[in-house]
Amino acid sequence: MDTKDLKMNSIDIEHLDLSQTSSKKPRLLASLKEIIIYAIIFIMCVFVLPRYVIQKTIVDGDSMETTLHDKDRLLLDKLTYQFKNPERFDIIVFYPYGKDVDEYYVKRVIGLPEETVQIIGEDIYINGDKLEENYGKDPITYSGIAEEPLTLGDDEFFLLGDNREISLDSRYEEVGLVHRDMIAGHAIVRIWPFDKFGIVK
Repeated sequence: MDTKDLKMNSIDIEHLDLSQTSSKKPRLLASLKEIIIYAIIFIMCVFVLPRYVIQKTIVDGDSMETTLHDKDRLLLDKLTYQFKNPERFDIIVFYPYGKDVDEYYVKRVIGLPEETVQIIGEDIYINGDKLEENYGKDPITYSGIAEEPLTLGDDEFFLLGDNREISLDSRYEEVGLVHRDMIAGHAIVRIWPFDKFGIVK
């Protein structure tokens, strides 16, 4: 092999090394981008979703029977109510004593802002019309503050538990009318027990 051949081989090796190095760079950048994407997803799941979008919560007590039961696990939609008000018959989670107190209730929306609510006997009246309720509930035996016509403000809601014999709800002065900013979110799905998995209504 002459000197010319050696020089050619040396040049070929240099070109090979450079091409291998340049091909590694895109792979490294792709891997780095993938790691960053997974890190962002992780941060969203751990910090952003539970705070602003969706959250798991546990039913504590029997006040929503027979619709919900003690220790049921629910998924709470925290985003929708940022753009619109709760609707009648929505099941919501709210903080009766303010968001600074770590205690929440699960109840059903009955009266909406600027409506007049009254309970006469076992019946609920909204703006003078009897409310038709098509879900499992106990009869009302206590009217509380709704014994007389009760007009709600522009950000107030009247809430009841489905188990009306024991539910501590808007009929009681201790809870009363619930302001919009006290509502944590809309209970949308029961995820446990598994045999009762499904949309909450």
